[in-house]
Amino acid sequence: MTSQELLRRIETYLDAVPKSAAEPETVGKFTLFKPLGPWPFYARPRLGLNAGINRADVDQLRARQRELKLRENIEWVLETTPSLAAAASESGLVVHRYPLLAIEGRDAARVAPPAGVEIRLVAADDPDFTRAHAVASVGFSAPGTQIGPQGAPERDARAEGTMPEVDQFMRERARLGLSISYAAFDASGPIAVGTYQPVRDVTEIVGVATLPSARRRGIAAALTSALLADALSRGVEVVFMGADSDDVARIYERAGFVRIGSAGAAEPLDVPSL
Repeated sequence: MTSQELLRRIETYLDAVPKSAAEPETVGKFTLFKPLGPWPFYARPRLGLNAGINRADVDQLRARQRELKLRENIEWVLETTPSLAAAASESGLVVHRYPLLAIEGRDAARVAPPAGVEIRLVAADDPDFTRAHAVASVGFSAPGTQIGPQGAPERDARAEGTMPEVDQFMRERARLGLSISYAAFDASGPIAVGTYQPVRDVTEIVGVATLPSARRRGIAAALTSALLADALSRGVEVVFMGADSDDVARIYERAGFVRIGSAGAAEPLDVPSL
């Protein structure tokens, strides 16, 4: 498959996947996804858009987001909509660029977890479901790949503070097969987590996070490998993901992913980046 064909399939997926939990609204050259549950969403360039985007287009979108009291953020693939980065910046948004990686089934590699670590599916009725997903909250609050002090106590505190409506929403998505999660466990419980959300034969791996105290042991690469293997076993043909940085991208490259472009995100200055 050519890179152009691959990006086209990814764009179709990115337009479809939010619709299981959000209502789409066309706003000029954008599709704005209005959340139907507790998850926040974003806007994306309209699928198939072949016109450039300027500051006025972004200003129009942001005005609608403010009217609806939604976050003023935009996500897109830079190679597909190259004019958006400058337009978003001119509108006053901060533009972030992240490595975008993908893999086709035939290129899949298996990465084993380190000794003492087990990786398994976390189903909706798993007793560790809430604690496993709390790992992401802890991990993303300390971005990067550096080892840190945050570990099991912080994970368990975040799990106890999980809002019931969020936990119920996530479990229902797991029951319906809209979100499929794996976690890595050691004697303390879940120490890493990741999810993929299939739409027909394409999926994105999202939310891969490791407790800072468990980093630099190859756990994220092994977890990503397990997610990839599960997706391929269910008939998925293309798997892609974004990485926070080049260092994080190298972890995923160990599982066979290759860089195919850049993911863009734009948001106001006072909103923290990924």
